[in-house]
Amino acid sequence: MADGLQTYPFEFRGGLISNLSPLQHGTQAPGSARLLKNFEPSTDGGYKRIEGYDKYSSSFVPAYGEPKVQGSGQTGTTLVIANIYTTPSEGSTFTIAGVAGTYTVAVGGVSFSSANKQATLTLTTSMASSPADKAAVTFTSHTGTIKGVVAWNETVLSYRNSDIHSTTGTTHTKVSKPSYGTVLVNGGSQTGATLNVDGLTGTPQIGDTFSIAGVEKVYTVLAVPTVTSGAAALSINPSLASSPADNAVITMLSCDRSGGGKLRVAKYRVAGVDKVMAVDGFNVPFIWDGTTFTELTSAPSDVVGASFVTYHKNQMFFAKGEVLTFTSPYTDNDFNAANGAGVIAVGGLITGLIPFREALIIFTDKTISQLVGNTLQDFVLQPVTSKVGCVAPDTIQEIGGDVIFLGPEGLRLFSATDRVGDFNLGVVSKPIQNEMTALIASSISFASVVIKQKSQYRIFGYNTSGISTANAKGVLGTQMVGDNTSTMSWAETLGIKAYVADSDYENQTETLVFAHDDGFVYQMENGNSFDGTNIIASFATPFVSINDSRIRKTFYKLFLYTDPQGGVTTSVNLKLDFDTQGSIQPETIQLSNEAGAVGFYGSAGARYGVMRYGDKLVKQFETQVIGSAFSVSLQFVSDGQNPPFSLDAATLEFATHDRR
Repeated sequence: MADGLQTYPFEFRGGLISNLSPLQHGTQAPGSARLLKNFEPSTDGGYKRIEGYDKYSSSFVPAYGEPKVQGSGQTGTTLVIANIYTTPSEGSTFTIAGVAGTYTVAVGGVSFSSANKQATLTLTTSMASSPADKAAVTFTSHTGTIKGVVAWNETVLSYRNSDIHSTTGTTHTKVSKPSYGTVLVNGGSQTGATLNVDGLTGTPQIGDTFSIAGVEKVYTVLAVPTVTSGAAALSINPSLASSPADNAVITMLSCDRSGGGKLRVAKYRVAGVDKVMAVDGFNVPFIWDGTTFTELTSAPSDVVGASFVTYHKNQMFFAKGEVLTFTSPYTDNDFNAANGAGVIAVGGLITGLIPFREALIIFTDKTISQLVGNTLQDFVLQPVTSKVGCVAPDTIQEIGGDVIFLGPEGLRLFSATDRVGDFNLGVVSKPIQNEMTALIASSISFASVVIKQKSQYRIFGYNTSGISTANAKGVLGTQMVGDNTSTMSWAETLGIKAYVADSDYENQTETLVFAHDDGFVYQMENGNSFDGTNIIASFATPFVSINDSRIRKTFYKLFLYTDPQGGVTTSVNLKLDFDTQGSIQPETIQLSNEAGAVGFYGSAGARYGVMRYGDKLVKQFETQVIGSAFSVSLQFVSDGQNPPFSLDAATLEFATHDRR
């Protein structure tokens, strides 16, 4: 029998393919996959189990910013708090600085004033003592959607409810506090609901909150004042608790960022300073330089409420509706037409902007245009196509010198050709048309990132209809090395729930972050688990007939070739004859390199003096198999928290029988 054995090799490459019939698939691409989840096609060869994710910070992004007790002397089960921009939820729990215990908001126990940024809470239990004026109120609930994450300069910004926070991986610090210079009370003996101040370098906005040295309570600006020579009269709520001293210091606490949608940003450098410009589709844009938070309060109406922003040709471009507005050259806040700023009507609802080589690419849901030129004097808007557009704004990314985006038929690659001014717009997701169609149909929103070090694009679908983290789906595509740069190999992700995502590449370190509705920011490509949960990864080859689809084969031995970084534990099944109903399938085989004398740091059973230090990892697995069929598929499942490993190739020993 041994002399009659033959060997069939599988070279694992090509990624997920679902647009071929089973017989065609096995014949044309036997090393590709009919199932590939949480394995990624690797530029180093084979299919590699993806890396995990962990919380970027163990603390959640505060749900309600930095609320403060509104006035001293409060007792019992009623508490008034200020400096809050979102209605607290019934049943929310919180602590009060200086007061013992944790308190719960009673059912029906919330009265909120959006104008005054103040809430009156009814508690389920009386307070243990009277809190101090402006004592910090810290809510311990953390559910609620994070609408923006930004990885930038070794920090992460997050946008939740009405507040912008920053973290380096520890606590989240609120940064959405306006800066108007050194603001002081202008004159003593003031009373009532108006406060005269001076020292302003900007104009306070409706919803700004502040405190006054020596005066109780938090105050909210009710109207945009007229500022003359740095002085203004502020209309405020509540009325002054007492008369402030002349030149008493005004401390700005927060600005109103409520009502915004997804946060989208441009990262840029101007006048030697690294900055982030952000828009949210509703509020005025803001700039963050790592120290100062600045709102563009003097921006024109076509910029207030912009949905997209990018930096191109040393100018800032904002998109709102069908209008593209840009600043004067080498500035990020000058909208004066005399200095080179301008406005361009695109003729369609803009769904995204991205610089591409020397042009700015402008997407609508039905068209693509490019803005060529350098300044207002020679900017020209040129059509690229009137038949293709981007239907999901947060899917546009640059990868390998091309631009990828989601169109109505799937993912398209926008790339230049050898002809000047000509572009290729091919649908690159055709091999996984079924998966893309299902992802589009099941999602109401998308997020995407590019992993530069892997030449990989990831798109995640999001739905608010109760899809759990474990069932959250996505698609990844690796741009493979070769003559055709548009060649991408695909796979699916399962268990990465992302409403927003972002990446940053700094000092050869890539940071990828994402968030959804549990209040935490997560770091992708970090760790060997999904935040402590096993990574379930599966891969199945097509059904291959080997040499003849009508000759039965009997299988005897499987050799699997891997590239592990540590422990490998996986199961393998031989799926026979297209796994049709009624067909008998062999039992599951377990493969592991964790048995024996090789120990892995941190793993159970690794004992000093028993395991061998520095021994080589098992890379090749040999196992006996059984089964007889006309066609066969190898199916692998990994369920654990081991380091990533690659499945490179396999060979299957078999013998053939007479034609049936």
